[in-house]
Amino acid sequence: MPQYLAPGVYVEEIPGPRTIQGVSTSVAAFVGPTRFGPTSGRPELLTSYADFVTIYGDAADLVFDGGGQFTNHMALGVKGFFDEGGASLYVARTFAHPDPAAPGDAHGRVDVPTPDDAGAPTVTMRARFPGAAGNLRVILTLRSGGDCLVTVGGFRTLTRVREFDTVWVVSGGSTPTGNVFVVRRDAAGDWVLSGATEAALGDVDAVYPISVLVEVQRPTSDARGLPSFGPTVTVGEFGFDPRPIGTGLTTVLTRRPPTRRQALTVPLAIEGADELVDPSTPADAAAGLLARVLFGGDALATASNPATPLADRQRVIALHDGSDGNAPDVTEYGGSPTYTDYQDDPTALPSNGLLALESIEDISIVAAPGSSTGWSTDPAAGTPIAQAIAGAVVTHCERLLYRVAALDAPPDSLPSTVLDYRNLRSSTHAALYFPWLVVSHPISGGRVLVPPSGYLAGVWARSDNTRGVIKAPANEVVRSALDLELRVNKSQQDLLNPEGVNCLRYFPGSGFLVWGARTISDDPEWKYLSIRRYFNYVERSIDQGTQWVVFEINGPALWDAVRHTVEGFLYTEWRNGALLGRAPEQGYFVHCDESTMTPDDLDNGRLICRIGIAAAKPAEFVIFRISQFTASAQS
Repeated sequence: MPQYLAPGVYVEEIPGPRTIQGVSTSVAAFVGPTRFGPTSGRPELLTSYADFVTIYGDAADLVFDGGGQFTNHMALGVKGFFDEGGASLYVARTFAHPDPAAPGDAHGRVDVPTPDDAGAPTVTMRARFPGAAGNLRVILTLRSGGDCLVTVGGFRTLTRVREFDTVWVVSGGSTPTGNVFVVRRDAAGDWVLSGATEAALGDVDAVYPISVLVEVQRPTSDARGLPSFGPTVTVGEFGFDPRPIGTGLTTVLTRRPPTRRQALTVPLAIEGADELVDPSTPADAAAGLLARVLFGGDALATASNPATPLADRQRVIALHDGSDGNAPDVTEYGGSPTYTDYQDDPTALPSNGLLALESIEDISIVAAPGSSTGWSTDPAAGTPIAQAIAGAVVTHCERLLYRVAALDAPPDSLPSTVLDYRNLRSSTHAALYFPWLVVSHPISGGRVLVPPSGYLAGVWARSDNTRGVIKAPANEVVRSALDLELRVNKSQQDLLNPEGVNCLRYFPGSGFLVWGARTISDDPEWKYLSIRRYFNYVERSIDQGTQWVVFEINGPALWDAVRHTVEGFLYTEWRNGALLGRAPEQGYFVHCDESTMTPDDLDNGRLICRIGIAAAKPAEFVIFRISQFTASAQS
């Protein structure tokens, strides 16, 4: 209680009634193989297909070791998610290392010899992430600024430079010579040039700042399906000295870049640069040695001349031996606490596969596009693997409570075979869709067959954002669909719908529609997908909106506050049409008083609130009963 010790006016803030804010239900997470990108650590939120391409590569096919070429269903599913109306997505990449003992061997790499002398020390460039997309084309361009040596009041100094900048210094004499130095400040605060030896500003003729522009081109395929390289992407412009954080070439291009953004987007690392300098050599010599290894003395000497052709200041280095690894299995999808990768970050390694999604609370939709293939050229051989992966995804959703899985039927399925596939598992936290979609490939422009789960996750998100989660995500257009793998008719759906297989149908004039909204549950109370997802929404909203209750005084005042808070939230839901009843009391009830708690509950610190809601179910069967009658004569 506040103390009032002296006469005066005291202003106090009194807490108002607590409210519950509805949580988002449209944040999705996909797990599966991609062409590039991190294989461990917390996934980053993606808000567009362009974000995905920047981190995880494009939609070119995957080539697994010994397993043939496969459509990149993950990339196509991500594109479909955003095209169908999704806005927030997390991706957990799975990767099966060909040799877990040497995870870096699946990365594109190359040794870079010194241009001046093939026998000089070398450094190695390596793609930071595994995958055939790591066979990068790296373009290094040596850049030089204008002469920064000036005379001010008879005193020679430097301008437009910072400490640890790398410079090319031209010394006088009948035959001018040059060398690489690092700009430093001495004890008096004056600029000095430091390297293997030191040079006084009074003894040099010109000082040119130099840096390296790093650009990459990723391998892809063209419209004809032939290997090619994508557009040139700038990684950044860097100095040669490793000490400046965020601007040094070997500080950023390393296994573990200093910032989160660089860790996700920097595609390559330079190894061995620290071995160029002998322990007895001054540290300032490292920048000069690295510059000479990458470009050679001739390029350094002529870079400051504007007439020097670009080709003389540029090196193009091709990485090779990158691999998409083995076909992923349920082990990679589920995640392993003993996983290892090239980054070898102990804080990130436990987060791989589905394990990487557990710490992200916002996720409510989970899918594994392409996993229903079992990554096998033989559909029959792939079915057990596909079912195991689907089981891992469903188990993940059931354990995390507030998530629902969007599942795919195996490819080339008939109504009878997809029914057998569905009957292998029952769950209130999963929905199964059939058949596959025919869409346009973003690279070739041709038609390609894709699993529907990624696209349906976007439809769920679109329906949630426009109509609310209580609206069943059905009778919705699949905007991306050009056709269906199989055009299901009514008789076939009569067989599938009662068993919880949601069909995609074609209707003339309407297009390709989602024509089912059931879970694969055998419990009739949870057969509708919208009911399962709406209860997840209500439960999680109340969960997050009542955290303030913990450790409050467990008495009538708190019970009333809890009851009013929950009733306020449910009244809004009733008014929005999510709950049945012509009056609020017909749509919900909230009990939190002596009738819901025993003395033992109070002694053990338990506050129990009983809530009941009458959620509106979808009008799945619309029946008009029409009869004939004879009109009576009217006078």
